[in-house]
Amino acid sequence: MTDAVYEEERAGVYPGSFDPPTIAHLGIAVMAKRAANLTRIDLVVSRNALAKEDADHAPFDMRIAVIEASIAHAPWLNLVVTDKQLIVDIAEGYDAVLMGADKFEQIQDVQFYADEAARDTAISALPTVIGPNRPGSPDLPDTAVVLTLPAKLMEVSSSGARGGRSEWMTPPARKTAAANNIWGL
Repeated sequence: MTDAVYEEERAGVYPGSFDPPTIAHLGIAVMAKRAANLTRIDLVVSRNALAKEDADHAPFDMRIAVIEASIAHAPWLNLVVTDKQLIVDIAEGYDAVLMGADKFEQIQDVQFYADEAARDTAISALPTVIGPNRPGSPDLPDTAVVLTLPAKLMEVSSSGARGGRSEWMTPPARKTAAANNIWGL
């Protein structure tokens, strides 16, 4: 009898509203899994997204169902719902945090912290940052894992999908959008 060899779990967290989930969200998750040798990635959705209180989101339960359907094919992707809002809090305990330009700018905004020192302490506690190299994105930290996106994903965004680019949505998101007259359809 031989001893089984178990791979140590390395978990990443991908916070966002995923409103709607896009092909870029999934592509970035796949690339991050490979680039950082992750065994699991949790897509984390806050019940009340930070600085998006006035955003015109799809109904929360519908969005959650669409995200679940969009990741059902990938057992290493999970959906987690949280009451936490700050990425630094959401990322606690993970080996890596995936974030786009908007999130990277947001974590640097002092308004979400007691002061600059609190912000700096929180940011320094982040696990490995993983982010795409989108045009016009702020520079990620020198220690970040930078993902080189394929050209077909470079411009894909949830806001663009809501603005009529339904081909950027995941298939379950497109189907839900058409059936419920949401996300620009």
